[in-house]
Amino acid sequence: MDEILADILLRGYGGWNSRQALQVLHKIFPKDSAIQPSLVIVYFGGNDSVLPDHSCPGSHVPLPEYIENMRTIALHLKSLSEKTRVIFLTAPPVNCALMKEKLSADIAERRTMETCRKYAEACVELCKKIDVKCIDMWTAIQKRDDWLTSCFTDGIHFTAEGSQIIAEEILKVLEEADWEPSLNWKSLPIEFDYVGLN
Repeated sequence: MDEILADILLRGYGGWNSRQALQVLHKIFPKDSAIQPSLVIVYFGGNDSVLPDHSCPGSHVPLPEYIENMRTIALHLKSLSEKTRVIFLTAPPVNCALMKEKLSADIAERRTMETCRKYAEACVELCKKIDVKCIDMWTAIQKRDDWLTSCFTDGIHFTAEGSQIIAEEILKVLEEADWEPSLNWKSLPIEFDYVGLN
């Protein structure tokens, strides 16, 4: 069996929003790095869309600022190299009843379907304007009939089923994109040819 060559670096910043990401963007993705990423998948919007809470003001980012933050992130990433590709993920839907049951009533009140929808739609529109591939998690998750009960562990975070939907959407973008070089896993370089076991 051939070994496909791809190094994947996963950066997860739990609870972060697009404003916080801007503060470290140049440290995580410096323009002067000798090696630049081929693909960056960016997800912000879920925390940005949380309704303001004066007792805990950290998460909410107003929609116009969110749009500008995402534009800045996209333009920086696209400027890293001619071969750096970017995919944005929109805010997903939420299950408010499950949030209330598993987390708290306060969290459920501050994360609403309506605000998530607005941030998701804004991300889709921005991506069209700046030529960035976008995976509309808001729509993709809700295509499944039982999404409310099968896609979330606590109303916010994905189960394996929810994650599978998004993984399939990412693979679809990679297969359909006309990027050169292609980032479809079937066309990635092979590190070593098959070596016999003699």
